[in-house]
Amino acid sequence: MVESEGIAGIDQFDSPGKGRGLRVSRAYGVGELLFSCPAYSYVLSVNERGFICEQCFTRSDFSSSSFFFGHKKNWPMHKLECHAMCVFGENWCPSETVRLVARIIARLRHQRERSPSEKLLLLRDMEGHMDDMDNEKREMNEAHIAGLHHFYSKHLDFPDHQALLTLFSQIHCNGFTVEDEELSNLGLAVFPDIALLNHSCCPNVIVTYRGINAEVRAVQEIHPGQEIYTSYIDLLYPTEDRIERLRGVYYFSCDCKECKTKSMDMEKIKVRKLSDEIGQKEIRDMVRYAQNAMEDFRRLLEMCELSIDKMSPVFDDANIYVLHMMYQAMGICLFMENYDGAVRYGEKVMKPYTVLYPAFSLNIASMYLKMGRLYIALDRKSTGISALQKALAIMEVVHGKDHTYVTELKQEMRGE
Repeated sequence: MVESEGIAGIDQFDSPGKGRGLRVSRAYGVGELLFSCPAYSYVLSVNERGFICEQCFTRSDFSSSSFFFGHKKNWPMHKLECHAMCVFGENWCPSETVRLVARIIARLRHQRERSPSEKLLLLRDMEGHMDDMDNEKREMNEAHIAGLHHFYSKHLDFPDHQALLTLFSQIHCNGFTVEDEELSNLGLAVFPDIALLNHSCCPNVIVTYRGINAEVRAVQEIHPGQEIYTSYIDLLYPTEDRIERLRGVYYFSCDCKECKTKSMDMEKIKVRKLSDEIGQKEIRDMVRYAQNAMEDFRRLLEMCELSIDKMSPVFDDANIYVLHMMYQAMGICLFMENYDGAVRYGEKVMKPYTVLYPAFSLNIASMYLKMGRLYIALDRKSTGISALQKALAIMEVVHGKDHTYVTELKQEMRGE
């Protein structure tokens, strides 16, 4: 395999305490593209078939029966899944992870040189944290391997069991959920070079998607020699929650400035100002209740409202656990086409989001998009356009001014 050709302006180095990392060799301004990386392999979510092109992940008007045929170069992957689907019919139901690994195996069998996705890091060299996995994750990998054999054994030659365990572990740690401008899940992909980015809860770059390409853009000024940091997780939640998530999925604890100072934690778990002071035990009990409710509830509006009612005497409306419930309630209202209810919850979520998330956050942009479109649907056009303009200002930084999402939003705002 040929030697790495590298990426202009970007250096790989040993980051103290973090292993491999990336740093810049020149200055980058806010909104500037550092580099892009095509997906090594990817799968479209089954729910998006007929709406998104299977090959390039762009919106299309074609029918679901032709989601592959517009791109001859993807015939080998079409053949792989089509044969399996024909055999199993309606019983063909591998997980997205299994489908992705099947495609990776098929590609590895024929790959003879370094791919454009591996300018800095080969897929086989991605971290898998095999030694850090608990029994639950080991059992999950075994279940994935069983699914792979069940659905693809007649169409693929598999590597040995240990190699499969390693590959699934690597995908667990390095797989990316590809999202659109409203953060809806489009599919699953792997980008080896992007996997070199280390995490910080104070990120200086953001990863967004242009079709099947991941783009890394600056959301802070970055000076020569500085390391590039993205965020692996949702930054809304307080330090303890973030650390638990990072340990559970990525096997490390963050030591960034925000995790050390916990400067936003009090804002994120705001409590009511009452005549009788709320004790620490009561706060801890309510945090525990909120965490359990977030984990267990089944997106029922009644349960969201009951949870909000239960938490409201103690937690402020800007408390992130209340915000989570209100965001879920908004989603349920949208599903039920209760747009007035969706706006009511969205307005309660919007202002705290702008305080708790970084300025150039996809979460804030997606909320402005949702709210803008809701307002317009409810004949509140001027309010809707104002919200869309705020979304556009963020999107031009995180996606780039020439991105399809930006162009489409401008057309939408002009009524085209």
